[in-house]
Amino acid sequence: MMLEAIKQAAAAAIEAGAPMAIMFGEVTRIDPLEVTVDQRFALDADFLIVPENLTRYEIDLRHDQAYADSGESGMATRMTEPALPEEPIVIRKGLEAGDRLILLRMQGGQKYLIFDKVVGP
Repeated sequence: MMLEAIKQAAAAAIEAGAPMAIMFGEVTRIDPLEVTVDQRFALDADFLIVPENLTRYEIDLRHDQAYADSGESGMATRMTEPALPEEPIVIRKGLEAGDRLILLRMQGGQKYLIFDKVVGP
């Protein structure tokens, strides 16, 4: 009993001295978000902090323009044909299934910050 209390106190002291731990994970599902950490356990969105730079961002550049046209019947307002691509342009893809991640485990292990994606081998 006393030995267990000493072990727990020592573990708490060590944990307090290391406010963060670096871990690696892989995105296993996007909707809802799930990350498997070191092939040991899975975390859902409640435990993950996703920074803005790892979220999907796209913009729609398609537009048309109104212009005045003077013809035989007088002045008329007309519209140009839509310009630029019909589909939105993806600026950031965001997270995708299979992405390997660098995670920072916050003190206490209740929250994990997704620091960045791992690229390369």
